[in-house]
Amino acid sequence: MLAYAGLVTASASYAFAADSDPIASDGKPVNPARWIVTVGASVEYGSKFEGARSKGFGFMPSFDIRRGDEPEGMSAPDDNIDYTLLTLGGLEIGPVIGFRSGRSRSDDSGFVGLRHISWTVDGGVFAQFWPIQDRLRVRAEVRQAFNSSEGLVADLSADVFQRYDKFLFSIGPRLSLADSTYMRNTFGVTEEESHNNHRVEAYTPGGGVKSYGIVAATTYSFSDAWSVQVFGRYDRLAGDAEDSPIVPKLGSKDQKAIGVTWNYSFGVGH
Repeated sequence: MLAYAGLVTASASYAFAADSDPIASDGKPVNPARWIVTVGASVEYGSKFEGARSKGFGFMPSFDIRRGDEPEGMSAPDDNIDYTLLTLGGLEIGPVIGFRSGRSRSDDSGFVGLRHISWTVDGGVFAQFWPIQDRLRVRAEVRQAFNSSEGLVADLSADVFQRYDKFLFSIGPRLSLADSTYMRNTFGVTEEESHNNHRVEAYTPGGGVKSYGIVAATTYSFSDAWSVQVFGRYDRLAGDAEDSPIVPKLGSKDQKAIGVTWNYSFGVGH
């Protein structure tokens, strides 16, 4: 399964605070717990891997942690696991970890003869800024696969958030770039692979823009601890990814996914 969003961190507030609890600058009670942990699980239906025409179901866990005195954050369904280490004039910077889906002939028989791509974990740095607090966010993630043969990706996004009572809506554009190592691994075709598959010719892509798209989500909070999110994403392959013979002959330029995520938040420590 294409690991878009797999890592939803739209935390529900865990503020079971008494009247005597301290009050934060935004007027809300501060959670007495030292840390607020949010765990969840996503089920999505979409492209089985990047560039695929075939679709299927996939599962992805989610995780988020914040300090008990931090206000409840807002996030998009494709944010990866992150933690803010540094804040500079409203700019948040810190480490980020994500997952990349794999590719095998069992996912799509049309890809017989092409390389097997194992799923992997990647890591790097994220930065985000709110030009309009709690309404408009811009974000960038740059992540290198722990397996160096699978390359580096950079994901750029902008999201508009709107809250109505227990509902939180978000929507925004996406742009994804990748280095030549990632592009060759995912969209390249060697002479041997071309001979084995017969349907695609040899192709060596370079780095650059690989896709652009849009993501939308709706989150509903049942209580301070439980929430559910429904999300959808559309991406269009571009650049050397779009020009790969794999895409028109075996796969598709259009990458889509819809899904639902359940989140549970709880306090840890005092």
